Amino acid sequence: MPFFRTLSVRAKEDELMDDFSMGGQELIEALKHLRRLNRILAATGPTKAGVEKLWQAIGRPRTLSILDVGAGSGDVNQKLLQWGEQKGIQLEITLVDITEEACQEARHLFRHEPRVKVIQANLQELADGSADIVTGSQFVHHFDGQQLVDMVSHMRRASNYGVVINDIHRHPVSYAAVWVVTRMISRNRYIRHDGPLSVAKGFKGKDWQELKLKLQSEAMTYTWKPLFRYSVVIPKQVN
Repeated sequence: MPFFRTLSVRAKEDELMDDFSMGGQELIEALKHLRRLNRILAATGPTKAGVEKLWQAIGRPRTLSILDVGAGSGDVNQKLLQWGEQKGIQLEITLVDITEEACQEARHLFRHEPRVKVIQANLQELADGSADIVTGSQFVHHFDGQQLVDMVSHMRRASNYGVVINDIHRHPVSYAAVWVVTRMISRNRYIRHDGPLSVAKGFKGKDWQELKLKLQSEAMTYTWKPLFRYSVVIPKQVN
């Protein structure tokens, strides 16, 4: 992955993690290293901020179910569990990923946490209203064009109240920072290739505005958060 590249438009290349014919121990190692990268780059904040915003909008219920799609190890949900305890909310979190390696890592990470369950599934297979809130962290940047609209629509369909998206701000500073940090913390090719590419496939405000128009969701909001991320909230439309 080159250090210098244009970021004026979203990158189109597939990430290595999009190739499900790969995987195995190398992917498991990448998921472990990704958890470390998430800690360094404060990746959990936008998800918590978005969930709290939507939770307040629906009347601050004392019980809340969350479904995290494309969850990987699901490590961003550790902060949600802490937040739920602080607010006195009874949380139930379901982590969904299409790969067995990710599910294996998630089950290990949350092996002592009864509030979290893990299922291997495709987002498109999930039933309507599977959870109160559906979240996706660093998930939707894997998609472009109509596929992006379709995936977010599936997320909204699977929710009772709405969707929270935590994804990357496409910016030269974030790209350079991720390029350098991935090479400092890992020799894994998933991390070194997909880390910077994730930023190049990330979003700017105009991208979110375009998605908002395509979804016809006037209530959708997107807020910039440190470090170079967006917290996107898409309330469920009530017919």
